[in-house]
Amino acid sequence: MGKRRKARESTLQILFQLEFDSTQLEKTLSEYWKSRRVLAEIKEYSNWLAKGIVTHQEKIDNIIQSTSEHWRISRMALIDRNILRMAVFELLYEESIAPAVVINEAIEVAKKYSGEHASTFINGILDSVRKNLDEIKKSLKE
Repeated sequence: MGKRRKARESTLQILFQLEFDSTQLEKTLSEYWKSRRVLAEIKEYSNWLAKGIVTHQEKIDNIIQSTSEHWRISRMALIDRNILRMAVFELLYEESIAPAVVINEAIEVAKKYSGEHASTFINGILDSVRKNLDEIKKSLKE
């Protein structure tokens, strides 16, 4: 498994914890990494993802909500919405990774951590975000 995949999986676990207390980001990160021995670049990328998602969560959630048909973000499975948040954040702010790779990684994480149909659901939403990515980025700059 690649370093970025490990970082994404760690981020998913961190985001899961933050669902129950989003006010304690630094404490959650500190506690999470206490018992884990990983390469520094995995920890750095995971922390960057988690902090970025928390910082931009309202924008990210609005993008997901506007893209998902018939699904309110609050009604999505907790794991699925956090995989979507992570992927949308990467699509918006990680310029060194191709959108297709971001989407594929999200699908693979969903296959491992979520339900049977999650990968199809996530793929559909992220593909729609990808198709409108330039427009979305432009609207965020305005």
